[in-house]
Formats: sequence, C-alpha cells, structure tokens
Amino acid sequence: MAEIAFPKAILAALAIAFVAACTPTVQVQAPTEPITINLNIKLDADVRLKLEKDAESDIKKNPEIF
Repeated sequence: MAEIAFPKAILAALAIAFVAACTPTVQVQAPTEPITINLNIKLDADVRLKLEKDAESDIKKNPEIF
C-alpha cells in the first residue's frame, strides 16, 4: 500500500478550517415586539381609598366597636 503524503501547508489549512467551523456563535437581537409592563397601581390605590373611606364611616357610625 502506498501512503499519501500531504504537504504541511494543506494540513495546516485543514486544521484551521476545522477549528473555525467548530467555534460557537452568539447572536444578540432586540425583541421584535415592544416590552410591556402592566401595572395596576391606579386600581389598587382606588380600592384602598374606598376601603379606608368605608372603614372611617363605619367607625363613626359605630364608635363602640373599637
């Protein structure tokens, strides 16, 4: 059997191509849709305000409870 001899330049080029093909790539992309943050602050504040007013009126109507 005859062995095939590769020149060192070809082996080096193949090694570089092999290493370059195996390097991982990381891609960072901005989202296509806008980011939405849903805050229900107004609703929560309204509910608390109503509950506080109801509690104050109940205390005024029935001061002997407390």
